[in-house]
Amino acid sequence: MDSEMLRTLIEWTLPICSVPIAWISGCAWVRGVRPLEAASMATFGAASNANPNPNKSVEVVQAPSDSVSSLCFSPKANFLVASSWDNQVRCWEIMRTGTTVGSVPKASMSHDQPVLCSTWKDDGTTVFSGGCDKQVKMWPLLSGGQPVTVAMHDAPVKEIAWIPEMNLLVSGSWDKTLRYWDLRQSNPVHTQQLPERCYAFTVRHPLMVVGTADRNLIVFNLQNPQTEFKRITSPLKYQTRCVAAFPDQQGFLVGSIEGRVGVHHLDDSQQSKNFTFKCHREGNEIYSVNSLNFHPVHHTFATAGSDGAFNFWDKDSKQRLKVRCQGAANLYLAVLSTMMARYMLTRCVMIGVRVQKIIIHQQQRPTFTCTCHRSQRLKANRELEPVAESETACCQSHEEYTVLLFFLFLFFFCL
Repeated sequence: MDSEMLRTLIEWTLPICSVPIAWISGCAWVRGVRPLEAASMATFGAASNANPNPNKSVEVVQAPSDSVSSLCFSPKANFLVASSWDNQVRCWEIMRTGTTVGSVPKASMSHDQPVLCSTWKDDGTTVFSGGCDKQVKMWPLLSGGQPVTVAMHDAPVKEIAWIPEMNLLVSGSWDKTLRYWDLRQSNPVHTQQLPERCYAFTVRHPLMVVGTADRNLIVFNLQNPQTEFKRITSPLKYQTRCVAAFPDQQGFLVGSIEGRVGVHHLDDSQQSKNFTFKCHREGNEIYSVNSLNFHPVHHTFATAGSDGAFNFWDKDSKQRLKVRCQGAANLYLAVLSTMMARYMLTRCVMIGVRVQKIIIHQQQRPTFTCTCHRSQRLKANRELEPVAESETACCQSHEEYTVLLFFLFLFFFCL
């Protein structure tokens, strides 16, 4: 990896607003410590009687050997694809036998450098992936064909999406461009300049929303993709991590590193319905929102954060759907992505976590919150520090010390 790519990578993972980020154990990794070592050095608190598997979760077999960067479920079958930082794209078949859910590894392919994004073609036959090698590869998975490069950028590819209504692939990169690709041609059919590096985008034709550095949110009407429909500054104060278009294409969600989500409507007459809310926080501890994903049927949405939790919300009633499930601690780090399955496993949620875990949560009720995979904590004073071994014990010791000083003062005052 050349120095320019590493600089861009560090700028993306460490927020440009100079606020340390809890979600990436790579804060330690950038300083020369691998994520697994960072996880082992951090102190994690857990209740001794915690249920280690409250949701009857199942880990996929032969999981990635490094952090999961994206998850996508086939639109036609029960195939799950995950990209990861070990340069691999893997596919599993998810199966249910009675009440038991399992996974079978089907295939994998490689990039030259870490893979950052993946998506399926709408017919469920082909997978696209892009990453730090500045390429987008097309993998004819079901036919057993070899992956081929179908798109190139001048910097790492952060996001890709297949647009069936246009029969085009769109890719967003840190080279500050969106590029639209006809798979029959080697050159892009259109290149759209962005004001800054692409950090996230979401597509629900004809709506497309792109989040870039400097908190830009650019809205496109894909019926006229050459022209920006609207450009706004994010309602959130800190770096954009994820965006998700409403199922009815009337607006979008935006999540930031500050543990906050914004709900934004496009229609000017609906601006009074815009709001932001805090999430993935515990007292003064603040965690990044890493993923937003709408339920394909109920249109509630999930947020996944660096506190190792994913929550379900209803934007219309402005409520978190409150069934809270305490998970096990001492596992891994941040939940980086979620994918709600639509077909046989409609009541399952796929989550990718940092590091090496892909877990299938069998949803017992329509709504719940799972807290697991603890990460390092971002304190209110913006200093990144490990969780204390025993904050309660520290408080008790401090109180005892204060009482002792008081009695000593009183003793000498009486003398």
